[in-house]
Amino acid sequence: MGPFTRKSASETPETSENPALAALTGDWTIDPVHSGIGFTVRHAMVTNVRGSFHEYQGTLHLDGSDPSRSTAALDITVASVDTGMKDRDAHLRKEDFFDVERFPLMTFRSTRAESLGDDRFRLTGDLTIKDVTRPVTIDLEFNGSAVDAYGTERVGFEGQATIQRSDWGLSWNAALEAGGVMISDKVKLLFDISAVRATSQD
Repeated sequence: MGPFTRKSASETPETSENPALAALTGDWTIDPVHSGIGFTVRHAMVTNVRGSFHEYQGTLHLDGSDPSRSTAALDITVASVDTGMKDRDAHLRKEDFFDVERFPLMTFRSTRAESLGDDRFRLTGDLTIKDVTRPVTIDLEFNGSAVDAYGTERVGFEGQATIQRSDWGLSWNAALEAGGVMISDKVKLLFDISAVRATSQD
């Protein structure tokens, strides 16, 4: 994940030199106060349930000159799930779904990053939910960089990925009287990331 170089007709991400992007190379820490990690899933065949996780921490290493050297790591506290309904959230925390007592963290570790051009990027990595690790691909858009009112340098990304929850053992469901199932197997993951430049600890 990172401000990968834009690719022109005569350049590739590995050889392109963009000083503005190259200046962002370094280590960054995801700011959970100004970020959001959420999901949507079809409910009762006709509507979407939206949820989010409130507790997480993550780091990025951005390489503005070579996208393949950028990396990301994210740890999500699964018990912080919030869909706006307490009973539903309690069910999600139980053995039918996340089993947070045994598996408190959901993790992502990137394995590949690439530029798609026009500030669009693709990050592939290993997503671990419960005791299952499978690859997932996140399509991202780089929203830019800025120095905020407190003098903190920030970068921003937004993106999404679509997964089949049953691939991670999250297969609980209920049949509907009129046909179909209560919860879709397809889940869309949503990322709205603001990260601040990490300061060296001497």
